[in-house]
Amino acid sequence: MKKELTDIKTKTLCYHCGEDCDHNVIVSQDKHFCCQGCKTVYEIINKNDLCSYYDMEQAPGINQKHRIREGKFDFLDDTQIIKKLTHFQDDTHQHVIFYLPQMHCASCIWILEHLNKINPGIIKSQVNFVKKEVTVIYNYHETSLKKVAEALTLIGYEPHISLNDVSSSKVKKYDTTSIVKIGIAGFCFGNIMMLSFPEYFSLAKADEVGLKTWFSYLNLLLSLPVFFYSASEFFISGYKGLRQKFLNIDAPIALAVLITFGRSVYEILSGTGAGYLDSMSGIVFFMLIGRYFQNRTYQTISFDRDFKSYFPLGVSVIDANGIEKQISVSELKVGDRIKIHNDEIVPADAILFLGKGTIDYSFVTGESLPVEKSIGEIVYAGGKQTSGAIELEVVKEVSQSYLTQLWNNEAFKENKEEVKISFIHRISRYFTYVLFTIALSAAIYWSINDPSKIWGAVTAVLIVACPCALLLSATFTNGNMIRILNKYKLYVKNASVIEQMSEIDTIVFDKTGTITEQGKSEISFQGEGLSGEQSQLIRSLANQSNHPLSKSVVSFLPFTKMLNVKNYKEFKGFGTSATIHDHFVKMGSSDFVLGKDTNQLVSGSRVYVSIDEAFVGYFIVKNSYRQGLKNIVSSLGSQFDLKILSGDNASEEAFLKSVFGNKSEMLFEQKPEDKLNFIKGLQNNNKKILMIGDGLNDAGALKQSNVGIAISDDTNNFSPACDAVLSGKNFMLLKELINYCRRQKTIIFASFVLSILYNIVGLSIAVQGNMQPVIAAILMPISSISIVLLTTGLSSFYELNLKKSIPDQSHDQK
Repeated sequence: MKKELTDIKTKTLCYHCGEDCDHNVIVSQDKHFCCQGCKTVYEIINKNDLCSYYDMEQAPGINQKHRIREGKFDFLDDTQIIKKLTHFQDDTHQHVIFYLPQMHCASCIWILEHLNKINPGIIKSQVNFVKKEVTVIYNYHETSLKKVAEALTLIGYEPHISLNDVSSSKVKKYDTTSIVKIGIAGFCFGNIMMLSFPEYFSLAKADEVGLKTWFSYLNLLLSLPVFFYSASEFFISGYKGLRQKFLNIDAPIALAVLITFGRSVYEILSGTGAGYLDSMSGIVFFMLIGRYFQNRTYQTISFDRDFKSYFPLGVSVIDANGIEKQISVSELKVGDRIKIHNDEIVPADAILFLGKGTIDYSFVTGESLPVEKSIGEIVYAGGKQTSGAIELEVVKEVSQSYLTQLWNNEAFKENKEEVKISFIHRISRYFTYVLFTIALSAAIYWSINDPSKIWGAVTAVLIVACPCALLLSATFTNGNMIRILNKYKLYVKNASVIEQMSEIDTIVFDKTGTITEQGKSEISFQGEGLSGEQSQLIRSLANQSNHPLSKSVVSFLPFTKMLNVKNYKEFKGFGTSATIHDHFVKMGSSDFVLGKDTNQLVSGSRVYVSIDEAFVGYFIVKNSYRQGLKNIVSSLGSQFDLKILSGDNASEEAFLKSVFGNKSEMLFEQKPEDKLNFIKGLQNNNKKILMIGDGLNDAGALKQSNVGIAISDDTNNFSPACDAVLSGKNFMLLKELINYCRRQKTIIFASFVLSILYNIVGLSIAVQGNMQPVIAAILMPISSISIVLLTTGLSSFYELNLKKSIPDQSHDQK
């Protein structure tokens, strides 16, 4: 018997959050709410005359069934913490930035920018929707940081405050250097072009009054900031490459700028010509624009988060007098007794002292089911308590915990960008060799036929054949592709990720949270069929337990009424029992219910049930896999070698074999270091690895692999250090996105061919020693603009192909 997906009764939706009110409908002012929390938030919003919040979007609020405990933000009264979180302070005002992962629509923006109506001490609040941040300016004489955080929490926007917020430096100030360089180069380029018109068109009148000479000197003056400031990064990068005996693409560009500037200075000062300062400033201007365009596209996503971003900032500590107080996690010491409430993270390795521990390690180890802990057992940092409050005694400081040791692995200290040399640099090396060969040939030829043309021919060759077209094609191609990938919710760290993704031959998947839906499961019942009374007996027993399997059973069975439960007992690792309406109900493992181990290899976890010692049947609880998984695996399997690397148990290996096939290697119960070493082993066999994971347990493998993609159902929420972040909703587009990345080289080579055609035209004139400034001034911008148009056009064309290849999502094929 399987649960029907359709519900006969009409659903009542919550006015605040839009979720189904189920059986618990709360009515207030003719409006329906799913819980007391949503009703309270509505009353606060209504009281402060902010109900326009509900007019912009239908049911825009955040579900409030799980209310925030009182005193959670007490640590924000600590002076040192306030100082570390404050971005600006004067005699009356403090500025603070909070990260709000709940932010999702226009209504959120509207209410967050009207916080002053909820807390009069708040002077101004401004939202950065892309980063999901709100900047709050408040008068700290009238309110406090704690009250600001509580005001946000009251309306459903609890700020995410982590240990990383105080252990790292303040938010980096926006670097305006690149914009200033572009602005200077653009200003000088435009004015030099304008002042060069008399030279371009040989205006005699201008020459008679000496304007050409004055214009030439003005051009030289305007070129100085371009050469010494705007172009400085090309010289620095080229010099660093040469010091390491590596010829990168910036070296020939720097050489072209240097030769152009040097020849122009010589011609202007000697009165033999006007030089090519317009070409030099144009080269620098277009190069800087290309780099800025490329770099700007991935500044809003953080790819280098570590475990501190996952840890809370504050923790409840119980002192010798039994008084609970909040302190910063960084202040925890061995021997401290801490209290961890429901759904809170354990910040340091500790011994369970009081209470029942049900620890969710899925983000740290990959194990999908929580682990039960008894008094005296160790609980490792990073686990989340899921069944009420517990008390623990710290045995290791945060800096010495298991999770910190994992993050200190050598893989996190390596810089993948230094290991991989882009094909752009390899092409530029050959380009430079050919360029010097042509220049040398021209020098030899003119030394024999007309030595007076040697200088002009050689310098003209080096000016005209600048590899700026190659760099432009790379930067604009990468910039366009990053922008388009962002549109499909694949956020790459930098351009080199696109290139490396095009070379992969092996894809390694994590299981929990990567190919499975986070927080979802599929459940079915195997048996004769349950009567209404039996369903309520089982549901009432399951409702007493905090175990995830019990919660799944509760969500599966329909609610009629809650029955009185007597003599409830829970046996760790086995099951539960109770007397309900004079019926003895047992639920748990086959050993517990049937008195024997069935030893059947099945997909998922089984929950056996008996009523009055008579076996009724069993529930099968399985992970819910992402939509279209079979189709994705089938399409990827024809191109790549697929593998599964999971920290979970092998209970669903049979199902995964049916999806991935027997050829795909599958390893289960893998620790984080096992995953990392597995990736290293594949790379030692010359495999190019794409690792796809979601949790801290995957962090080492993600960092070690050639490309690491973190799957996240909230791309602004925490994800481990990675090269790219892919929205879980677009997981089915993985193959199409990889193939799109493979188009990068095609586009760059096409634009390079176009640049070669321009170079042939320019070089045919340059080697003759007859290059005029007007010809250089025409060739340079035309070639640059045409390359920009070509790369943009091809990127968009391949995006159309990407859209056409997107699979039909009308059916849920697993």
